[in-house]
Amino acid sequence: MAQDINWFPGHMRKALNDTKEKLSLVDLVYETCDARIPFSSRNPELSKIIGEKKRIVILNKADLADPSDTERWVGSLKGNGTYALSLEATDRKSINKLTDLTMSVMKETLDKAAAKGRTGRPVRVMVVGVPNTGKSTLINTLAGKKAAVTGDKPGVTRAPKWIPTGGRLELMDMPGVLWPKLGDRKSQVILAATGAVKAEVTDVIEVAYDAVNMLWDMYPDLMSARYGECDSDIDPYERFLQMGKKKGCLMSGGRIDEDRFARLFLDDLRSGRIGRITFEKVK
Repeated sequence: MAQDINWFPGHMRKALNDTKEKLSLVDLVYETCDARIPFSSRNPELSKIIGEKKRIVILNKADLADPSDTERWVGSLKGNGTYALSLEATDRKSINKLTDLTMSVMKETLDKAAAKGRTGRPVRVMVVGVPNTGKSTLINTLAGKKAAVTGDKPGVTRAPKWIPTGGRLELMDMPGVLWPKLGDRKSQVILAATGAVKAEVTDVIEVAYDAVNMLWDMYPDLMSARYGECDSDIDPYERFLQMGKKKGCLMSGGRIDEDRFARLFLDDLRSGRIGRITFEKVK
């Protein structure tokens, strides 16, 4: 039986407490999620804390996701003081759309400030999200400099930090946080597969195997193009081994190096080499 995947170290509990404590200092929340997993990469604990505070849900890494699915997700997430936008955090045009939306959302507040003589009042934004959803990259693009530490592993940011942008925004960079129980098995797998969960607490082969099977069901043409044709009725484990063989992941005696192939596959997935995919569809 597959073991549950969970990762909730002490600094994440502290980060949730800090978010609750500092929320009153900001006007707006940017909540980043991964456009490939727009449901599973939204932290329900953060949503409880944010409550009715205005927020913009940012479907980041949209260049890696199925564009038609992303469009549907953006539409479904809007409402009740929540706005939504898809973007790629290093793309300047995307960032301009985000700043334009921010100013539109905050227009009433800024107009009231201007009427009191506070012309040019900055918009203070808290940036939150689960690990590895591109939060720090987004901040650096908005700031026009490397103000937040980035990395291809989750858990890089550990403490809140104010970051000026030189424009109308002041950003509070918060650590990426998960929650104590990461939903159902599918949510656990796709969070781990896309890099939100520290690799050391997962079974890499198990995560890759489950993600491979999901993508063969959803995107058989993309998988065939990347890993070669497989019989439709082949046993899933045999298919996994066949994929490893075709990619040259072999040990002495011709045995398949499952760990090597699993890591190769997950790297392909995270970098977008398989193609534009979305694990979760709007219901």
